[in-house]
Amino acid sequence: MRYSFPGLKVHSKLALVRRLEPEGPQLYSYLSTGNFHEVTARIYSDQGLFTADKRITSEVARIFSFLETVKLPNEEFKHLLVGQFNLRKTLIQLIDFEIAEASAGRPASIVLKVNSLQDEEMIEKLYAASQAGVEIELNIRGICSLMAGKKNLSENIKAFSIVDRFLEHSRIFIFNHGGHEKMYLSSADWMERNLSFRIETAFPIYDSRLIAEIKDILAIQRSDNVKARSLHYQHINEYLINDSDLSIRSQHETYFYLKRKYEEFAPSV
Repeated sequence: MRYSFPGLKVHSKLALVRRLEPEGPQLYSYLSTGNFHEVTARIYSDQGLFTADKRITSEVARIFSFLETVKLPNEEFKHLLVGQFNLRKTLIQLIDFEIAEASAGRPASIVLKVNSLQDEEMIEKLYAASQAGVEIELNIRGICSLMAGKKNLSENIKAFSIVDRFLEHSRIFIFNHGGHEKMYLSSADWMERNLSFRIETAFPIYDSRLIAEIKDILAIQRSDNVKARSLHYQHINEYLINDSDLSIRSQHETYFYLKRKYEEFAPSV
């Protein structure tokens, strides 16, 4: 087990398993948005990925090697976005790509779900994206230092917050990327400390089934009319009301959505 070394906090949530199999050693990795803690696991709402994808497991191994040896990796991270290496830089590049797409009159969008949005550079980038015509959706559970919905500044940004029984803790980043959508789950909030001063990890979701499931969950949260509050700059956390005749409490609906999926694919006894 590797924690950190003096002067650097590790906030990534990673596990790496080396299993001896008939064809040789195989690496498996678990990457999560949440803590490996038996207490918070009961009250936090998180997402994780267990994978044998060599593109990801090889880079997870590189992170652990860095923590063990304190030697910089010889290769760049191509799939994972890792704090202290390429996390902030790549996020800025992805936003800039959306700005260029919108400026050229092409569809451009960003969906961001985090606990906190506080980093000044990233907020300025989101303002620039809004002004270029990028459609931006923010699902911010806690601190939000961005003013959403303000004319000539952030009119293309819609922001809301969900506070319910379970603490919304997952971080999800989605970029339209010219129709070749990029989706990441992450341990990192968009705060200066997370993006600049910690080992954080954002990991891509490549499986189309998982992408669809995560987008379904985000759509459920978007339709919440019980526990969701607007973060519009003119309002003070007003509850969101939509046109639905039914009350939609996203944490309850997500539970039943996943339960139905489990029952659909569970083997019959």
